[in-house]
Amino acid sequence: MIEDQEALDLAADWADISQGLKKDLGPQLHAQWIKPIQLGSFCKETGTLDLFLPTEFSANWVADRFADRLSLAWKIARSEVRQVRITVHPRRRSMPELRVGGEAPIAPRAPVHAAPAMLDSALSGLDPSLTFAEFVSGSANVLAVNAAQRMAAVETPQFSPLYLKGSTGQGKTHLLHAIGHAFAANKPGARIFYCSAERFMIEFVQAMRSNEMIEFKARLRGFDMLLVDDIQFIIGKASTQEEFLHTIDALMSAGKRLVVAADRAPQALDGVEQRLLSRLSMGLVADIQPADIELRRKILEHRLGRFGNTQVPADVIEFLARTINRNVRELVGGLNKLIAYAQLTGQPVSLQLAEEQLTDILSANRRRITIDEIQRTVCQFYRVDRTEMASKRRARAVVRPRQVAMYLAKVLTPRSYPEIGRKFGGRDHSTVIHAVRLIEELRTRDADMDGDVRTLLRQLED
Repeated sequence: MIEDQEALDLAADWADISQGLKKDLGPQLHAQWIKPIQLGSFCKETGTLDLFLPTEFSANWVADRFADRLSLAWKIARSEVRQVRITVHPRRRSMPELRVGGEAPIAPRAPVHAAPAMLDSALSGLDPSLTFAEFVSGSANVLAVNAAQRMAAVETPQFSPLYLKGSTGQGKTHLLHAIGHAFAANKPGARIFYCSAERFMIEFVQAMRSNEMIEFKARLRGFDMLLVDDIQFIIGKASTQEEFLHTIDALMSAGKRLVVAADRAPQALDGVEQRLLSRLSMGLVADIQPADIELRRKILEHRLGRFGNTQVPADVIEFLARTINRNVRELVGGLNKLIAYAQLTGQPVSLQLAEEQLTDILSANRRRITIDEIQRTVCQFYRVDRTEMASKRRARAVVRPRQVAMYLAKVLTPRSYPEIGRKFGGRDHSTVIHAVRLIEELRTRDADMDGDVRTLLRQLED
């Protein structure tokens, strides 16, 4: 009876959480990704709650994009939930794939001349939030952005197919959706289809098993634009590769547009037939580099526009931009989580709150810079003896470098104020706080000081 009551309580909490997410995400994204989630078991000893999705792809998608929101919502609803684990139910791995970004499955047994069900709207399969207007460009992605905009223009592009290459979380999927939206706006009535390589393979296998390959080919090649994500997952599937090759040839010969995205260059796709590699490489391979510090700042500042009057101090933006540097998805997710926590708990956004609530993200991104390394670099830069970091001397030529080193120790390491103070001759934590605030203030009005700090940051982070 206790277990039954526990399950009912969990279900009630999930109903409230799901409804809240529906308001935040909108009905379309909620129906696609949140509604299919099923509650699993809750382990009281570890505080781990399992959430199940129908396929590996959908589980990964939800984990990448909504894990922080789900985890925070559950922790607020139930303090005993310390971890949310998003996986595929072990008995449901054979379920049909969850619709990706609103994709409707290709309807079985449809007449060859009939339009697929997904073509009721030119935007079917596309996330409405992923547009060019919401994509922040910089030197790391300018080639890919310009190529994507050309591909979506009315004029026939000079290159086709377009191959977007970039590591996880750098914006490939966003650009794919943005291309689809822009092309639909430029060419009303155009047939556009977005899918994952995994979805392509699933539909292909289903068509083979149901003896509907003719219908499958006819519908797939009836699109004006085909957008295929995560093409690296098509590797090693000989029959699927063959059909994908024929699809590319049919689209290209008919003047249609094809855009694919992968986490590696075509030549680095293991297990892919040479003819397919040749087709993928014959257009333009546009590389998306990891976002540099300037682009990360721009992304965070752009994202802040979504949160109305929520105040986020400049030092928090700088801290996130410098610390969360692996990929843009983690960067945006960290900001979302921080602001959501602040709004739900009524706390102001601060550097301390960021350090407390983003521990996992920060630790995964940080290069292990030590306070000793910071002191050594600062002393070399200002040409002072290393012993001055712990000395009691109060000469300006010594105090300022020491304060800069304390500031950098707080920005670049997870050490607390008291821990930093101990590394600087056993100084009190209030001395460290004063030093950090002083250097922050000096950077806003003293160009030389700001330049010194930027140079030291580059030296330490390289």
